[in-house]
Amino acid sequence: MRAREGEDITPAFSQLRSEQIDGVIVSQDGLFDATRKNIADLALAHQLPSIVYSRETLEAGALASYGPSSIALFRRAGAYINKILKGEKPADLPVELPTNFESIINLKTAKALDLKIPPTVVAITNEVIE
Repeated sequence: MRAREGEDITPAFSQLRSEQIDGVIVSQDGLFDATRKNIADLALAHQLPSIVYSRETLEAGALASYGPSSIALFRRAGAYINKILKGEKPADLPVELPTNFESIINLKTAKALDLKIPPTVVAITNEVIE
């Protein structure tokens, strides 16, 4: 499904359900970030488990997230800015990839979806929201 504007999201979720899709993965995107609460609400309304890229979307009601820690990314960005302000040329700085990833499960959403999360999955998850 393609959603290019906020108003495309509701019809996209209706189409997902009519096509018997069992879940959604929400990628990192400005549109999805701006509409994260709507996406989480629609996923719940359509009884679709949602895997998302950020803690913020998960806290809005998604089922699970896995991705780089936003806090760690902002800290690294601050270190880059510090180097630039001290005179280093941005073009000379190495590209860094995220090294701190976090997995989070929202058990409240799992319960609303009538999903049982295995204890082994909960045990290896960085954080559980209850």
